[in-house]
Amino acid sequence: MKNNNILVVNPISGGLDKDALIESINVFVEKHKINLFTYYTSGVADSEEIKELCNSLKPDRMIVAGGDGTIKMVAEAVQDFDVIIGILPAGSANGLAVDLNLPETVEENLEIAFFNHYMEMDIICINGKKSIHLSDIGLNAEMIKNYEGSAIRGKLGYALQTLYTLADLDDPFTATITGEFPTVICEARMIVIANSQKYGTGISINPNGKMDDGKFELVILKNMDLIILGKIITGNIPLDTDDIEIISTEKATIITDIPVSFQIDGEYCGMQNQLDIKILPKQMKVAIPRSEQLTI
Repeated sequence: MKNNNILVVNPISGGLDKDALIESINVFVEKHKINLFTYYTSGVADSEEIKELCNSLKPDRMIVAGGDGTIKMVAEAVQDFDVIIGILPAGSANGLAVDLNLPETVEENLEIAFFNHYMEMDIICINGKKSIHLSDIGLNAEMIKNYEGSAIRGKLGYALQTLYTLADLDDPFTATITGEFPTVICEARMIVIANSQKYGTGISINPNGKMDDGKFELVILKNMDLIILGKIITGNIPLDTDDIEIISTEKATIITDIPVSFQIDGEYCGMQNQLDIKILPKQMKVAIPRSEQLTI
């Protein structure tokens, strides 16, 4: 390992106090004699400042203490550098960490982040924006919009906004989906653009997804009633139903008859009625558990 490593901390992600995490990191790097520069995000010019740090320090690893949004920002900032990203989950819903099967304890995650081998992950490009995990249009994006306007954070906040969103559900939208597959025209409540399998809550929405296979999946949740939608969101039914269709592809276009709520990696991105989507293979080196190394 090179002498220089950079830790990027999002101090407000997940509404969590990071003091205990920072203390654990400091103990770990002192024990292993690791030279670590710490950068705290501010929401202003973070990407540019991280690029400058990479230029000057030329780190071997970028350690990210935050959620999916912070990881994505760092991944985009370091895309022109040969650097491995290590993840210390510290967001509201740590979807990528869940999909990578990262452990629960800080100590185990520190070992993985600083010392383990890596996966070369794909990234999805949607209307020119990058997605490292799960994006969607429809029901879940509407829930995220409501969550961002709520004072209650974390999993409780997600659960409450799920209930409120289901109770105030609009009519389904009509989607036309084209690509290198037969055109699909259907009513839908939600279409997931998936680079992986699970949401940060642990709900499996794309059971066969792989983050390094050069493809993404479109998971189409069609015109279902509230009971079935609620069961899907809480992970209580399998996905082998006529109301769900999964398309695996390298590129696609989704056009909806009305503007629909859209989110990328847990960040609400407004109303959209067209999404142009393509896969960008092997864009991000991310440290993974040794058990996951056996499967790639």
